[in-house]
Amino acid sequence: MSWWLRTVLLIGVCTGSLLMVSDTASAGEKALAHMVFFKLKDNSDAAKQKLVAACEKYLSDHEGTIYFSAGVRAEEFKRSVNDLEFDVALHVVFCNKAAHDKYQTHPRHLKFIEENKANWAGVRVFDSYVPAGK
Repeated sequence: MSWWLRTVLLIGVCTGSLLMVSDTASAGEKALAHMVFFKLKDNSDAAKQKLVAACEKYLSDHEGTIYFSAGVRAEEFKRSVNDLEFDVALHVVFCNKAAHDKYQTHPRHLKFIEENKANWAGVRVFDSYVPAGK
């Protein structure tokens, strides 16, 4: 399934589950973009791929997710503005803050942390509100 079709389907699912995620969710509520950047102690290609696979296993398909992706840093980009201090990036956009908050305490999210944190040299999280459907 193409990423475009998957995104359209996820937006549809998100729209349908908006009321299930939070009783206080309103039609004008903004989506929450949750971007996480991992610096690994062992940053071999195998270790990077292992973390990407763990992201896909534990962090995808959570209720209220509009968009999900995980991947390794594109090493060919080395301009002065490029951040080179991470190995794997995780991008998750939630319908709203309530969906994000539920994800943070979900057993699969906690299992991901437990199984992978030993190889993390650093983790940076960037959360921002974005227009829904963008």
